[in-house]
Amino acid sequence: MGLSDDTALVLFSGGQDSTVCLAWALERFSRVETIGFDYGQRHAVELAVRPRLREHLAGLRPQWRERLGEDHLVRLDALAAISETALTRQTEIVMAADGLPTSFVPGRNLIFLCFAGAVAYRRGAEHLVAGMCETDYSGYPDCRDATIRAMQSALTLGMDRPLSVHTPLMHIDKAATFALALEIGGQALFDLTIEETHSCYLGDRTHRHEWGYGCGTCPACQLRANGFRQFRQQLKDHPQSSS
Repeated sequence: MGLSDDTALVLFSGGQDSTVCLAWALERFSRVETIGFDYGQRHAVELAVRPRLREHLAGLRPQWRERLGEDHLVRLDALAAISETALTRQTEIVMAADGLPTSFVPGRNLIFLCFAGAVAYRRGAEHLVAGMCETDYSGYPDCRDATIRAMQSALTLGMDRPLSVHTPLMHIDKAATFALALEIGGQALFDLTIEETHSCYLGDRTHRHEWGYGCGTCPACQLRANGFRQFRQQLKDHPQSSS
């Protein structure tokens, strides 16, 4: 795919998925801005790693530094106030009666996309890039492709201008996300994703594992750890794929 002259706004949390998506966007758009959300999340450490990640990513390639534009941090305290979830309260992450994990924050991605769309409108961005994935998404309904496509239609209609929502990870699993980091940015991006991104729902950056930092037991850590092990096994089975 050639370089587009358009501007993209990446929903950038500081996690593995959004970091890979930011690199994906930097390869495709001539200008890329980022947006993050402070919604009283229990793992607020992800907000602390965002500036460092942006700077490291910009340093990986001169063209990425040229293309990376402003960062926007939006406070959404009301989301925490109305959410009784394990991501906004000090409660255990378990499966709820409705079959969803208590880490599900109702409406979170819908709200994120609405605010991102409003910022994109103001900044003249024609594209949103987000890391939602329905392959191994813990059952969150707002990560499904159908949800994202509906939101794209609503944003385009509601703002009366075309707005494309790209989800590069939608149909791949966590192992393939590790592989995509290696494909886009080589070993440097892969190592950065391991060392600096944050996915742990409990905000733990004291325990270092082969796949990065985290408690090792929450759903996000388990998903990342399993994906890393699968990725490593795939490299052993098909070593030529890493070349």
